[in-house]
Amino acid sequence: MKESSITKKPPSVGFVSLGCPKATVDSERIITTLRSDGYSISPTYRDADLVIINTCGFVDSAIEESLDAIGEAVDQNGKVIVTGCLGAKSKIIEKKFPNLLAITGPQATDEVMHSVRKNIPIEYDYRTSLVPPQGIKLTPQHYSYLKISEGCNHACTFCIIPSMRGKLVSRPIGNVLNEAKTLVESGTKELLVISQDTSAYGVDTKYRMGFWNGKPIKTQLVELARELGQLEVWVRLHYVYPYPNVDDIIPLMADGLVLPYLDIPFQHASEHVLRSMKRPAHSGNVLNRIMKWRKLVPDLSIRSTFIVGFPGETEEDFNELLTFLSEANLDRVGCFEYSPVEGATANNLGLPRVPDEIKSERKHRFMEHQQRISKRKLQSKIGTTQVVIIDQAGTIGTPTVGRTKYDAPEIDGTVIIESKTPLRVGEMVNAKISGATEYDLIGSLIS
Repeated sequence: MKESSITKKPPSVGFVSLGCPKATVDSERIITTLRSDGYSISPTYRDADLVIINTCGFVDSAIEESLDAIGEAVDQNGKVIVTGCLGAKSKIIEKKFPNLLAITGPQATDEVMHSVRKNIPIEYDYRTSLVPPQGIKLTPQHYSYLKISEGCNHACTFCIIPSMRGKLVSRPIGNVLNEAKTLVESGTKELLVISQDTSAYGVDTKYRMGFWNGKPIKTQLVELARELGQLEVWVRLHYVYPYPNVDDIIPLMADGLVLPYLDIPFQHASEHVLRSMKRPAHSGNVLNRIMKWRKLVPDLSIRSTFIVGFPGETEEDFNELLTFLSEANLDRVGCFEYSPVEGATANNLGLPRVPDEIKSERKHRFMEHQQRISKRKLQSKIGTTQVVIIDQAGTIGTPTVGRTKYDAPEIDGTVIIESKTPLRVGEMVNAKISGATEYDLIGSLIS
């Protein structure tokens, strides 16, 4: 008698996810589809029937990390599918790894699954669902990334993302809200709204009217944020360009529907450099708007990223940037040295390149300058009571670690909590802040 195919072990897939949260969401979609098909996920390369590498290709260091990951998978397994942003530059990959099973760009779940099914087809009969309603998540249960659109319509000269991820494509607002509701029902307590350009949500559809819970809702960021706020979880906005519509979000923060937190990639402050970058070029207007926002929401926390050493950046330009930091009084800041990414139009502007040693020195000065600002702002919280969401439960030898509403996971600061009471990951507690370092807070549990 032939053995029932039901008893056969399902094929397994190894998976590596690199890059930003937007890539993480792509990975979650692929893994969810794999599990829906009946594939298992292997924790090691050697035990997997094939390996998928979701790559990043934004800057040179990310490209090297992706190529190293591909090389490791090829050495340890041999059967490798490459997807993600670096996959859009297939020639770079093919030159180094000519025998891959497939190479796809980002947002390519269907193409990846076609290759998986072709190379390790499912040969058994599975009868039960292997996927929870919220799908497979790569983040802890208590927070989830909610991607609202793909692509970007900007033409920033330093960036190649539009060439890899395409033009802006907004998700239907009903689909986004249904996903958010499912995540909340599964235990998510913090929704991190992400896209390449969150402020532009709905521009491509001319803010088409959608429907959710039986009522019409425009495909527009402020409408989306208002509805997400009704789910009674933390709602955090990332990658928000400072368009005028951001002003409409601030009252939602004042009303407690959205966290008082904005992640705005300003990139620079010198009008000369911003024009070369093809970015909005009036730092004075930006400062005025920040002041207006803080009048409505005094505890507004703003994080941003900046690039130093962009072609043509002078010492005067850099000093303008430092002045902007002082006046904007930003809470969290990241800094990158300009990297001449292949395919970026900045490479062809004919502007003088800033020597590597000067770029490095400017980054060091930048971070020292911002560190003083961040430390001062954190010290102002000493003596206050903060609501903290727990990310890491303490054990013997390790502290309990959480975050306030002013800090996003993985990129911002933390609160180290002294507590004799065991705390659970995802639990929200009150903590009295007793100390601060340059980036983190120290507190004790209030019973």
